[in-house]
Amino acid sequence: MMTRDDVVAVLGRVDESLLAEIVATGASREDLARAWAWLNSDDALIGELRHLPDSKVAELISLLAPPEEDEP
Repeated sequence: MMTRDDVVAVLGRVDESLLAEIVATGASREDLARAWAWLNSDDALIGELRHLPDSKVAELISLLAPPEEDEP
């Protein structure tokens, strides 16, 4: 299971509530690194044999992704 230090090592400083949510997923540090890379990779990499994220990585992506803004 991930620790606070694992989260900070991958993401840097984060809000305490987000940190708790990330740890509560039961994901590994490796999963978090994959989710972070997925969110921050160049669009050009999407077609290069990238597999869709598994459930833990997808859960982390949903926690880390910026909220979508509603259009007026």
